[in-house]
Amino acid sequence: MTDWLDTTFELRLGPPGHGGFCVGRHEGRVVFVRHGLPGELVRARVTEDRGGSFCRADAIEILEPSPDRVPPTCPVSGPGGAGCCDFSFATPVAQRALKATVVAEQLRRIARLEREITVEPIAGYPADATGGWRTRIRLAVDARGRAGVHRLRSTEVITDLRCPQPVSGALDGVAERLWTPGAELVIAVDGDGVRHIVELAVPVSAGGRAGQRRGSDRPGADRRGKGRREGERPSGSNAPRDGERRNAAARRAAVHATREESVLEGSGRTVEYVAGRRWDISATGFWQAHHGAAQCYSDIVAEWSGVGFGDLAWDLYSGAGVFAARLADQVGPDGAVLAVESARPAVADGTVALRDLPWVDLRADRVERWLAEQGSATPDVVVLDPPRTGAGKEVAAAIGAHNAGRIIHIGCDPAAFARDLSLYQAAGFRLAELRAFDAFPATHHVECLALLER
Repeated sequence: MTDWLDTTFELRLGPPGHGGFCVGRHEGRVVFVRHGLPGELVRARVTEDRGGSFCRADAIEILEPSPDRVPPTCPVSGPGGAGCCDFSFATPVAQRALKATVVAEQLRRIARLEREITVEPIAGYPADATGGWRTRIRLAVDARGRAGVHRLRSTEVITDLRCPQPVSGALDGVAERLWTPGAELVIAVDGDGVRHIVELAVPVSAGGRAGQRRGSDRPGADRRGKGRREGERPSGSNAPRDGERRNAAARRAAVHATREESVLEGSGRTVEYVAGRRWDISATGFWQAHHGAAQCYSDIVAEWSGVGFGDLAWDLYSGAGVFAARLADQVGPDGAVLAVESARPAVADGTVALRDLPWVDLRADRVERWLAEQGSATPDVVVLDPPRTGAGKEVAAAIGAHNAGRIIHIGCDPAAFARDLSLYQAAGFRLAELRAFDAFPATHHVECLALLER
């Protein structure tokens, strides 16, 4: 088959696909086209062709625009740019409709669920806004010491920090300073409005040299391991050679290794609030990126849990215990909340925040191992917010074997979310409620919450 790399052609775009593109067809092949909207006639340039039935392309010219198209709000993410704002050229209403279409299709195809999906703005966030929501940002630093974001599917750093996602003031002065070449910056604006900047030391590769980070294509990973494209090759390359595979593996190992942290502004300890409770957590630890997300999801967990005094609740992948705190208020001192999280610093922070709730047991462990040690316990509700890849067969099977009364499942990847729902259905659960939130405006990402009952 002829390599189409850098070839341009016209095509009519079809529905959105999972990943921030629309699907088109050209000469019998599927083309995944970024920067276009359904129904548009575009001139597309192929950016990646590995052979096979599909290739990737950018819409470099809009010949027949959609009525949903607006001037892009992000100057960094256009063709050849960063992957931060996939849909900044669409109206907020159209963005949410695109995400709803993707979620519905994943549920239909993977979980055999027919659902009409409405993607809602996060409570308290303006429905017509797409910027000013991100409180946690992770930036790369190039060889000259300038901070920036990675070009989509590339290790190259774009030193343009005009993406509209961060909250006001988050990036003030960052572009004007020089940082340690090859390091990373974590910037967090906490619940008190205080900015913290932490520099992560240059990762060291397996060969002992400073390794290049291959990180998120957005201005910061938004969840535990979510949104990171570790090991992907630069746009326009063909099949990976053995050396590229080894380099990618070394980069992945370097990124996930423990790295020295230097606090350059603030204390490095962020203060956050949910339902009147205060958390004091590391700026480099996990917290929801959208300033209203933690409260929003916590309120839904409290609404759906169905637990009362004396009940048993499990909180899996519990982070610093935001959901555990709400469940503890519901089950009271005669009940119990058992929470498990693999990140020990998060568990330590949660233990301090929940020290007035002795009926909460927050453990540092792998969820799979912890579940295997629970004997014949039967929880009234299981809440889980797994990484982007989902809970998977082992965890879903264990929850089913413990005869949980209810499951509240939270996920930011529609495909993984649908796979997990299909596993719960196989274990005898049925979907009772489902809500989807635009927790990452202007991007293709969406947060889904499901209530499952037996």
